[in-house]
Amino acid sequence: MKLITAIIKPFKLDEVREALAEVGIQGMTVTEVKGFGRQKGHTELYRGAEYTVDFLPKLRIELAVTDDQVERAVESLCAAAHTGKIGDGKIFVTPLEQVIRIRTGEDGDAAI
Repeated sequence: MKLITAIIKPFKLDEVREALAEVGIQGMTVTEVKGFGRQKGHTELYRGAEYTVDFLPKLRIELAVTDDQVERAVESLCAAAHTGKIGDGKIFVTPLEQVIRIRTGEDGDAAI
């Protein structure tokens, strides 16, 4: 089992959700986050004054998937979240030692 964490641009959420549903990913957790990478923020103009926005709004998506779903999920995420511009985001894949469904007590792949 793996935990896939993706940081994406907010307006790409619907496309990502639909792409993941097409490959059989049933659940996800979405969190609004702020951050920056190479993009390093940007400058905006507000009431005639220029100011720097250091942390940009992003979405953090977390998916718990079985080992055989990892490649399809990552490919779908990449394709759906891609704009070709700086700040598209990142995908992190980490191992999951244990998953337990609270309602039934199922664990492992059955809990996903």
